[in-house]
Amino acid sequence: MLAAVWGFLYSRCLRFWLKWLVRLLTGKCELQRVVEAGGRGAPTTLRLDFCIPLRSLTVFTLQVLRNAVHVDEADVEKCVRDIMKEKKIEQRNTGFKTSLHICLLQISGYKKLYLSVESLRKVPYDSDNKEHEEQLIELWNLLMPHESLKARISKQWCDIGFQGDDPKTDFRGMGMLGLVNLVYFSKHYTEEARQILSRSNHPKLGYSYAIVGINLTEMAYSLLKSGALKPHLYNAVSGLPQLEDFHQFYCYLVYEFDKFWFEEEPESIMHFNQYREKFHEKIKGLLLDYDVILTLKS
Repeated sequence: MLAAVWGFLYSRCLRFWLKWLVRLLTGKCELQRVVEAGGRGAPTTLRLDFCIPLRSLTVFTLQVLRNAVHVDEADVEKCVRDIMKEKKIEQRNTGFKTSLHICLLQISGYKKLYLSVESLRKVPYDSDNKEHEEQLIELWNLLMPHESLKARISKQWCDIGFQGDDPKTDFRGMGMLGLVNLVYFSKHYTEEARQILSRSNHPKLGYSYAIVGINLTEMAYSLLKSGALKPHLYNAVSGLPQLEDFHQFYCYLVYEFDKFWFEEEPESIMHFNQYREKFHEKIKGLLLDYDVILTLKS
């Protein structure tokens, strides 16, 4: 009962006067203190994204903030000016203006990145699509430069970790996103990709390279969808996160999972799901750090 009464009094009376007193002493409104408190990167953007008590904002400021995370990049600057005018923050305060601008770009960019990734995931692999087929052949050539593919439908696909004669059946869950990720890693980190493929053929600790790669695409996708990837992207990208940034995170997962797998030394591939989940939990734990940046280190 007392807690309820205190909560009511605080929200209706004391909070207003406390905010007034803090602004009087600091010369800064609550939004300004939130944005300026943690510098740039995830600590500040996450505070604005998750933690700011929106009930404390005016209807106008709240609406501008909500609109700002959906507008085009060119319109974010106007949103920042409107917020500063409403909150009576001097336009010459370039520190606040720059920080708020970056925060809004990052928040809106994360939403747009998810839509881009989701759109690519929903595209099914089509063997009648010339571009899809070219990417699949490119993957083979990148990983197996000294061995020609004898036929489009071939047991050779098992050599790079697909399950059967035709890889298209393995892309069902992640669609073209799975193939694009595999090709991106093989193209941008060719030496590492070939080394990991070679290690995946280990007689005791081996695993299906391509299948595991598609599985890690699902992991990266789920982390993006849940919002868990925000700390990494907000620290790694000072502005709008792009599809390239998602692919780079995928490369990190592939490289680190291979190391993790061999360090753990599973008894057999039959325990894959158990170790995959353990690796997933490890990554989620790392992403709880607001200062985290997960980049591939070769």
